[in-house]
Amino acid sequence: MDLYDILGVAHDAGEADIRRAYRRLARRYHPGVNPGDAEARARFEAIAAAFETLGDPDRRRRYDMGEARQPGAERSTFGFEGFDFSVEVASSSASAPTFGDLFADVLRRAAGAGEAGEQAGADLHASLTVSFLESMTGAEREVPVTRQVPCRACAGRGVLAVAPVTCGACQGRGQVRASRGHMVFTKTCDACRGTGQRREVACRVCAGEGVEARAESLHVHVPAGVADQAQVRVPGRGHAGRRGGRAGDLVISVRVEPHPLFARDGDDLRVVVPVALHEAALGAKIEIPTFEGPVRLRIPPGTQPGQKLRLRERGAPSLRAGTRGDLIVDVQLVLPALLDERSKEIIREFGRINGEDVRRGLWTRMK
Repeated sequence: MDLYDILGVAHDAGEADIRRAYRRLARRYHPGVNPGDAEARARFEAIAAAFETLGDPDRRRRYDMGEARQPGAERSTFGFEGFDFSVEVASSSASAPTFGDLFADVLRRAAGAGEAGEQAGADLHASLTVSFLESMTGAEREVPVTRQVPCRACAGRGVLAVAPVTCGACQGRGQVRASRGHMVFTKTCDACRGTGQRREVACRVCAGEGVEARAESLHVHVPAGVADQAQVRVPGRGHAGRRGGRAGDLVISVRVEPHPLFARDGDDLRVVVPVALHEAALGAKIEIPTFEGPVRLRIPPGTQPGQKLRLRERGAPSLRAGTRGDLIVDVQLVLPALLDERSKEIIREFGRINGEDVRRGLWTRMK
């Protein structure tokens, strides 16, 4: 019997319609609701078998193409019955089934005999905010998520073991008839794998999906050196796979809060440091901040405003090379506040002694 007819849905029914039809019929014919009713049990088995195929997009596609089979099924046997050779060549369309189509199906089945039916789980996405200093040193966080995990009722298998009953899909024969255009052939029953008996039913908790939603808090390690808008991937902590497939990953989008002093440029850090006039002119050793604490920096004599000084390996940790960037110091020259006549006179004296025209090059470039 056609699986769509078993569920009472049209061939173009959507996944939601198929799921609703299965749940409605499963509640009606479940053996627990109809104790001792062999007909209801057989009908329930047929409904479960139909949903196992039509509820899986890949198996449904293959069923619609006449190719559906279960993992581990015996090689399909084809009995060519009821060939109708009355169709004239002139009336056949380009899409009419041919012997080539049929044998292509056979070859596709042989090639897919080892398919396990596993489906990998999807990645799970979340976001996380850390401070600038935490992005430099690393952090530990608990991230609340809701993800699909293996169903506890069926241990992720999607089916539950039951006492052997006659397969409703093939009526215990182990084979079903299928048609391909004007050709009719038999193949191994997908529902019972050719045994004629069903020993499993779809899990009612997860509707045969093998997964269920669960809210939990996952521990996440944010590595030192992570940049703003970077993604941290935690393998295997995404949605669970179906039918034994591997789980997806948890992908964390990290936002790093800005810092009032430091700015990041790749793996380098930049900081603006005020330098007094006498320090820039005569040179000095000053303390500057780093995210690990203060360090001493030598200001060379004659340092100019806007000049950049570099401290090696005082920048951000590199996630790729395992090294560290540099700390780049932008010198900001700070002029003294002339509060008394003595300070003003010293500046005038300095100007008389060093009377070089600092704008001479400007006029030279104008010529």
